Amino acid sequence: MTTHETTGIHARSYQQWIDGSACEAASGARFPRSSPAHDVVVGDYPLADVVDTDRAVAAARKAFDAGPWPRMSGAERSRILFRVADLIEKHKDELVLADVLEGGKPITQVRAEIAGAIDLWRYAAGEARSQHGESNTSLGQHMLGLTTREPVGVVALITPWNFPFVIVSQKLPFALAAGCTTVVKPSELTPGSTLRLGSILDEAGVPAGVVNIIVGYGASVGQRLAEHPNVDMISFTGSTGVGKGIVRASAGNLKRVALELGGKNPQIVCADADLDAAADAVVFGVLFNAGQCCNSSSRLLVETSISEDFLARVDELTKRVTVGDPLDETTKVGAIVNQNQLDRILGFVGGARDDGARIRLGGTRMKSDKGLFMAPTVVSDVTRQMTIANEEVFGPVLAALTFDDLDEAISIANGTHYGLSAGIWTSKYESALKAGRELSAGTVWVNCWMDGFPEMPFGGMRESGIGREQGRHAVEDFMETKSVLFHQGPRTSRWVPALEAGQQ
Repeated sequence: MTTHETTGIHARSYQQWIDGSACEAASGARFPRSSPAHDVVVGDYPLADVVDTDRAVAAARKAFDAGPWPRMSGAERSRILFRVADLIEKHKDELVLADVLEGGKPITQVRAEIAGAIDLWRYAAGEARSQHGESNTSLGQHMLGLTTREPVGVVALITPWNFPFVIVSQKLPFALAAGCTTVVKPSELTPGSTLRLGSILDEAGVPAGVVNIIVGYGASVGQRLAEHPNVDMISFTGSTGVGKGIVRASAGNLKRVALELGGKNPQIVCADADLDAAADAVVFGVLFNAGQCCNSSSRLLVETSISEDFLARVDELTKRVTVGDPLDETTKVGAIVNQNQLDRILGFVGGARDDGARIRLGGTRMKSDKGLFMAPTVVSDVTRQMTIANEEVFGPVLAALTFDDLDEAISIANGTHYGLSAGIWTSKYESALKAGRELSAGTVWVNCWMDGFPEMPFGGMRESGIGREQGRHAVEDFMETKSVLFHQGPRTSRWVPALEAGQQ
């Protein structure tokens, strides 16, 4: 472990986790990660390639086909998953620090994320012993039908850089509760907390080969996992473009695919809403995690009659948000994850300006001695045809549009190819009910934003994804349904006539 003299930040060395052991990549290659907020190296990791991927899949395959995990009772798996949650809580400070330094996000936010992840593990642990099938006794007096649920097999989990520990916790404990074995590939930008999971799982009693964790690039490791004939299912969180590539690559063995993809999520603010509460939620929704969030409310749809007053409130609140060092307890907005992402954000803002939109606040990179920081940005006079109104910016940039009635607002909200989440602020019951029914989104928030619970399913419609994570059906996504039919008594309905006595 290396300590940087000027910052006091430690650079930690990690290993990958295959078949129950920490190990180096087969090639011996390693790579560093610098903090996007501090410009110093904070981690050093093994760089996996196809050889490591095949080894990890082989370990998971063996653990599923011949190991104890799929054959344990739900109660046994539940007890182990509860121990995992307890150990995550024990080691939460180091997990928090890894995500803060690698991702550049505020420490107060990451603490809340790890607490949420622990809750997900405990919820999944409870679900491990509640899975069951069905019986059908109405098939006739000689027939009994059973429906059973079995783990799907080897599951590849590919997770993104923006919420590294939370998103692996939305997938992995549910796959394990089902009895699956896994290969996990975190993003190479923020792999530290996920790599740390290997030894935690081992200490909790998860058998060797059940969870394998490797870090490599999407073009090599991710592609191989998607194509691999011994992977039965792939669960991916990331961009819609990459998700489409995952689907194409998975066609070789028609593996099951679960996708949680991008969004261009609207908050609708009606004139009858609590405007102070709505303004705070709008600023939170677009600046949380510096806008690097699939659930970011990057579109504001505000009723025309209150638009100028409401945008003035948003401007004022935005100016009061603290941007800076993610290790500072008062920081609310941290760094942009890397230079490519910052350039992409600036490109969207420049394009909006060229299209005739008005940059009310921000729009530039913030001046700082170190790190990659984007000024919180509010863009108004946006029309629904503009690129910034339709494409995912993935940065702290709010695009404001106006509407005259709720039908128009819902039309604008549904007018992109995404459908992840949406929200409405109103004091009218009928408006809330109409929005809940007609907004094309996997989650609709009414007078709130980004409230989430392990009990509630999460996922998108249209090009925002396939399937749902969390909730009581999440474990079922990692299981196959089998019909078993039992016949009692002699075979009375013969297809071929029986031989009579004396016939050969």
